[in-house]
Amino acid sequence: MKIRNDSGPVKWVLIGISALFLFVMLILPLVYVVFTALRDGLDSYAKAVTDPYALKAIGLTVKVTVITVLVNSAFGLFAAWLLTRYSFRGKGVLAALTDLPLSISPIIAGLVFLLMFGRQSFLYPFLDANNIRIVFAQPGIVLATIFVTLPFISRELIPVLNAVGTEEEEAAALMGAKGFYIFTQITFPHIRWAFFYGVVLCAARAMGEFGAVSVLSGHLNGLTNTMPLYIELLYQGFDFTGAFAMSSILIVMAVLILILRNILEYRGKKELEI
Repeated sequence: MKIRNDSGPVKWVLIGISALFLFVMLILPLVYVVFTALRDGLDSYAKAVTDPYALKAIGLTVKVTVITVLVNSAFGLFAAWLLTRYSFRGKGVLAALTDLPLSISPIIAGLVFLLMFGRQSFLYPFLDANNIRIVFAQPGIVLATIFVTLPFISRELIPVLNAVGTEEEEAAALMGAKGFYIFTQITFPHIRWAFFYGVVLCAARAMGEFGAVSVLSGHLNGLTNTMPLYIELLYQGFDFTGAFAMSSILIVMAVLILILRNILEYRGKKELEI
């Protein structure tokens, strides 16, 4: 595909429209968040982000994100390998189910888990007898976040695995290489940048998840409030400095992930060119 390099009026009109849209929809809100977070001074900002409940919300968000990334990394690798390297009845159904969280509202996902593990569930007597708490507890938050971010890694890996093909793997197998060696030494080097890219996307989505987590968390301050939930709690309590201070922390984390994503995307493109 040839990229146009002309400098006609259409090009500059499109640039102007794009720049204006990004300024109004992205730059201006971010600037407002930072301005509001700092309007009462650095002392108020520092007090807001070092509040014990704020630190617990940050810690819980990081904890949930790490667990989610680990679980979905394993699932993403297994699912992508299965869907690209094996033929079996029901393969299309499995692929569709893998993508299902992308089309379901997070609120609906939270309600499904609430029905599955709540008091009205047939599982509740067993969970209660064994003192297992999922709803209104951290395990429920983890489950909801895993569900919402389930397809992110596998969806990055499947196109790359299809493009790479199986010739090198088959050749290695004919020469006596074992499955683990084939995967680690032949397959994974081809997909590593796509895998890391998927991990970054999964982490970014997990950090900002609100809907499903809100349904299952119970909003227990200091126990089940992640950063998005804690920000909502502060905002509803008219603590605008605290809400926007925490929002700025979340923005910084998102920007760092965006930078990492761009680096991984660049490295992946450079490797493809080579």
